[in-house]
Amino acid sequence: MPSKRLLAAALTLVAVAAGTTAAQAAPDPVVKTTNPITSSFADTFADPSIIQGRDGYWYAYATSDPLVANGPFGLMHLARTKDFSSWEYLGTVFNDQTKPKWAAPGSFFWAPDIRYFDGKYVMYFTVTDTLANPGGDPAIGVATAPTPAGPWTATDGPVVTPKPDGNGGYYGTIDPAMLTAADGKRYLYYGGFYGGISVTELSPDGMHAVGTPTQVTIGDRYEGSYVVYRDGWYYFMGSSMNCCAGPTTGYSVFAGRSRSPKGPFLDADGAALTDSRVGGTTVITQNGNKWIGPGHHAFMTDAAGQDHIIYHAIDRGTPWLTDPFGINRRPMLIDKIDWIDGWPRTRAGLGPSEGPVPAPVTGSALGIDSTDPAGGLVGATRLPGDAVGGASAKIAGAAQTRQAAPGGSLRVEADVRLGGSFTTVLGNQVVARVAGNQLTLVAGRRTTSVKLPADFDRTQWNKLSVQVTESSVTARLNDAGLGDVYAEAQLPGLRLAAAPVRWVGSAEVDNLTVRSVAKPVTKPADVPRTGKVLAGDDFDGSLGSGWSWVRKDDKAVVADGKLSWPLENADLVGTGNNAGLLLHDAPAGDKWIAETKLHLDTGQGDVRNYQQAGMIAYLSDNDFARLGNVSIWKTRQTEYGRELVARPSDGATSYGAAAIGRSAQVGS
Repeated sequence: MPSKRLLAAALTLVAVAAGTTAAQAAPDPVVKTTNPITSSFADTFADPSIIQGRDGYWYAYATSDPLVANGPFGLMHLARTKDFSSWEYLGTVFNDQTKPKWAAPGSFFWAPDIRYFDGKYVMYFTVTDTLANPGGDPAIGVATAPTPAGPWTATDGPVVTPKPDGNGGYYGTIDPAMLTAADGKRYLYYGGFYGGISVTELSPDGMHAVGTPTQVTIGDRYEGSYVVYRDGWYYFMGSSMNCCAGPTTGYSVFAGRSRSPKGPFLDADGAALTDSRVGGTTVITQNGNKWIGPGHHAFMTDAAGQDHIIYHAIDRGTPWLTDPFGINRRPMLIDKIDWIDGWPRTRAGLGPSEGPVPAPVTGSALGIDSTDPAGGLVGATRLPGDAVGGASAKIAGAAQTRQAAPGGSLRVEADVRLGGSFTTVLGNQVVARVAGNQLTLVAGRRTTSVKLPADFDRTQWNKLSVQVTESSVTARLNDAGLGDVYAEAQLPGLRLAAAPVRWVGSAEVDNLTVRSVAKPVTKPADVPRTGKVLAGDDFDGSLGSGWSWVRKDDKAVVADGKLSWPLENADLVGTGNNAGLLLHDAPAGDKWIAETKLHLDTGQGDVRNYQQAGMIAYLSDNDFARLGNVSIWKTRQTEYGRELVARPSDGATSYGAAAIGRSAQVGS
């Protein structure tokens, strides 16, 4: 019965105001964008992060590479867009006068992570070298600004200090990513291949690490972390392998999830990201088009509720910003994220897009100017706002949209500064109410409530969204719509009736958008399937005429239905080219699948660099692709590697790899 009472009370308070109409605006034209989205002002825009400012612009930030060939490195870059089709470059985050005073001369500034909380914009970033130990002791810095364009003021010291490795060096304290979690605490994820990724709690103001860090990934596998909260899960995502191997880069992003922001994070198969046989469910990897090495990403959700991944990648045809083996050309790309069986997959598993695709949905329907919303509402008062966000709308009592929202699905989102209680009503069927220390959601005859953190500050700008689909109804309060959460309430879905969107209570509202929800994709993209057997060998006799050797190894024996081949102290990467190869003629045509059953006992948890075995597609010692199980320090990974000549002038080769999948358990 409490759900009926709350629903009735809310609807009584928001009876239709005079002067409204049921008229609905025509659908907006679909805006298209084509990767790379930063091509209008930059050739490279690596390690991107993104946030929507209260002025309605989306601001993107990048690491300190030169934007163009022979350009200056800069001190991290920023640009902005309203529609993801056209961009404006705004310059660098720091200059020589404003950069952190504790950074050593010549230090680089990498991987900015942008957030908004407590009334200010907060940026975390990597400082590659500090004055405390000049020579390479990376640390995490933090700076604040009143607007997303700056000016940025760095703190007097790192938020996470360099971590000695005990051998005279320092672990990789790099690649920060902040998260505000449902417990009201702020967490910072940081680290990379050397030492693994850890999470530390931050002080409430986000300026200092507190407590003891928790390691959430094994070393030698992940960097570039980003964490989002969805449907009761914290999803950790990290990039794997070498970001910057030019035309052979195999960088990719993988995910694990946990009920706790501290982990443990497990992949879709239940494997932990801390295991020696390291887990990770693919979020994005190369797909055979021109884009390779997609990774070091951020997340955003558009006005239609569609999630997107923002990342850098390399065009295999123009991989270098400078001469071969110099700076890699890593522009910024964007693609949609589909949630398949509870896991984030880029374009349902298709990976990076190459041609025109729909851009993220921005702005509002129903004739609402999202950055000056009062004009699209009845019962709201226009406030002049401030230099950060411009005009806003004051709701005190009751207000509603001038036009009716369409039936079916709907997403209503706004930056809100709450006064007393504040209620949003959609289609006369869904009520989301913030009152006291609770977020209460009513959908039809169902109701649920969740508590807000004890120190939740309703007087600051926060993000409030209410989304209704036939599968679920969700109300959420968070910092900035970047996967963070103060409270999220969910109920089973329903189909809305067409009606104005209504509000009751007291709040200041900005960046108001009302949109139909993007149609979700819930099935994975098709993958190649095996057909009839074209050729093969069960090794039940001697090798047939289809086999040939390159550097024959007499220790390889065919007997008892298997090929037994002891490990060699040899390799095929680089200039050594002393590994033996047993080759079989490939079938005719360019569409075939090769497979074999392989057993290599690499153990677990110890260092066995770089024991490996697998299959190879071979043209020459300097042009091949290989797939195998490999021991990389304490990890055991399935690696797809590629070597080719990257500098024809002297025959210098480039080798890169992607770690796709997990090695099978020995004996399985």
